[in-house]
Amino acid sequence: MQANGPERARARRAVVEEHVRCENLHNLVGLMATFGANARYDDDPWDDHRTGRDGVRSYYTELLRSLPDLAIEVKQWHIAQDSVVLEVTIRGTHLGPWRGLPATGRRLEFPLCGIYTFDADDRLAGERIYYDRALVLRQLGLFREPVGIGRLFTLLSHPITIGRALLGGSARAARGGTP
Repeated sequence: MQANGPERARARRAVVEEHVRCENLHNLVGLMATFGANARYDDDPWDDHRTGRDGVRSYYTELLRSLPDLAIEVKQWHIAQDSVVLEVTIRGTHLGPWRGLPATGRRLEFPLCGIYTFDADDRLAGERIYYDRALVLRQLGLFREPVGIGRLFTLLSHPITIGRALLGGSARAARGGTP
């Protein structure tokens, strides 16, 4: 275990720096070496929660296969007593299956916030990420805003949802606009 205070903060930052370096090198062995024995990975936008080293390894294996040119650019560091938070930009080309989606060949670039927690040995206990899932799907060509041409796509791809919304809106209007 590291000492408390600035020394511990430096050690934890170094672990996260190594982690990101290994992500950018696509070095799965090195990346997994930054995690402690009870690793956890939480991709909250997809409600995807992996526990244990095997679970975390499977997440990264899928990610690196789907984005073989994955690049992470750190924009901002936030170091707290119990965690390190990174603001990054993710870039890559969707060239492999991901989340049941076939490769689209499209480029991705989006901001992401990652929160890293640590075990008693100052190895990564967990990584939790947040990002705009709709932005990612839009860049993959799978999501359109419901304005302009997107309205047509929404109507064609979601008739039951649109029908319920229209019926619900009509029912609210009949009640004088109350929910």
